[in-house]
Amino acid sequence: MTEAPERPSPASLLGPAIRDLTRRSTHDITRWIRQVDRLRGCREPIRLTGESATIHTHTGELLSHYTTTGEPHSQLLVRCGNRRTSRCPACAETYRRDTFHLIRAGLLGGDKGVPATVRTHPRVLATFTAPTFGPVHRGPAKNGTVPVCHPRRTGPACFTRHQQGDPAIGQPLDPDSYDYIGHVLWNASAGDLWRRFTIYLRRHLAAAAGLTRKTFNETVRISFAKVAEYQARGVVHFHAVIRLDSRTDDNTPVPPPAWATADLLDDAIHSAARAVRLPAPDLGQPTRELVWGDQIDVKHIHPADDDGDMTEEKVAGYIAKYATKDAEATGTLDRPLTHATIHQLTRLGIADHPARLIRTAWALGNPTAHPDLAHLRLRDWAHMLGFRGHFSTKSRAYSTTLGELRQARTNWTRARLPYEPDTTLVLGHWQYAGQGFTPSEQALATSLTQEAAHDG
Repeated sequence: MTEAPERPSPASLLGPAIRDLTRRSTHDITRWIRQVDRLRGCREPIRLTGESATIHTHTGELLSHYTTTGEPHSQLLVRCGNRRTSRCPACAETYRRDTFHLIRAGLLGGDKGVPATVRTHPRVLATFTAPTFGPVHRGPAKNGTVPVCHPRRTGPACFTRHQQGDPAIGQPLDPDSYDYIGHVLWNASAGDLWRRFTIYLRRHLAAAAGLTRKTFNETVRISFAKVAEYQARGVVHFHAVIRLDSRTDDNTPVPPPAWATADLLDDAIHSAARAVRLPAPDLGQPTRELVWGDQIDVKHIHPADDDGDMTEEKVAGYIAKYATKDAEATGTLDRPLTHATIHQLTRLGIADHPARLIRTAWALGNPTAHPDLAHLRLRDWAHMLGFRGHFSTKSRAYSTTLGELRQARTNWTRARLPYEPDTTLVLGHWQYAGQGFTPSEQALATSLTQEAAHDG
């Protein structure tokens, strides 16, 4: 067994870091350390230059003035706010917590403007998967058992029991016959499939209740919050909390009519998902339709005081943990590609399956060869294997918003300023100056963060 390399001490990093920091600043390293401490572990901070002034709105008095002139590098470091764990774990954790509280508020109520009565509404957790594009190696089942992968007598077969973490999981049994074009197009159209599903769901609920679509839409509102997750094979699937409310003028969630039950919602979700059909672009191949996969899982959500795995708290945590994961979990990249990097996938350590998906998306994104696919912007989203939607979305009336949660933190900070926020005006002028630490700064910042975590 090889031992892990010894982590450099902060003292050994001071020399290079101080040389970096004193190139354009007369401040000592203490000021830089204070900035890093305020970043709370952010890995890729935004660098800003500029100034701000706080003025009393009644008297015109200048209460305070700040400029980055005296800062290290003459720049202010602020958190990047990236939600991707692979890019910045600290900021991603903030995003995950916000998503948890957003989902939780729509399930429990009694907070963030959502009444506690939502606990009595029909609520389900629905999972929507993609269809097959070719057989892939399978790993352990949800119950922990490890089945034989693909014990077939004809066609692609695999008789291995793949343990958790096996890199073969999700890879095609026969890459040459795998439908890479259909895979990429499905990812690119997943958002539109969801939009059509929500339309069909209203229609199927109305039909099941014996109401016209107009009457149903005037009576019941469908509220939801969903996140996207990548499967090991590199295709997205959605986890969604779906709730039925009565429609009100102010969008306040109130209990729906008695006929609007969780069982009715369950049946309508399955029938609506099966009815969605989205024509795929004509690429000179056999006509294909983009549809949901056969595995549509719907589970009823129970109050938190009940026993079981589908309580409100557990569902909120279950969904929130996927909000910070992206396609890099499948072995691809976590940032857009360029004309240079598209030819360096092997050097970047990208496995064959995600590399072929990336190259397929890049080829389909060629505006000259495929002008009818230009609206999909597949080259911009090749690193996401074609998926271009938001990873966390909600309907307007489900609960609070991420913006409101961020504003609450801002208000909390302003309330602790030495002057009254309501009688002051802050004027600022800021310019983007770059992102990230220099190599020596990164090493020292990482060491300081680890030391703080260990001491805490």
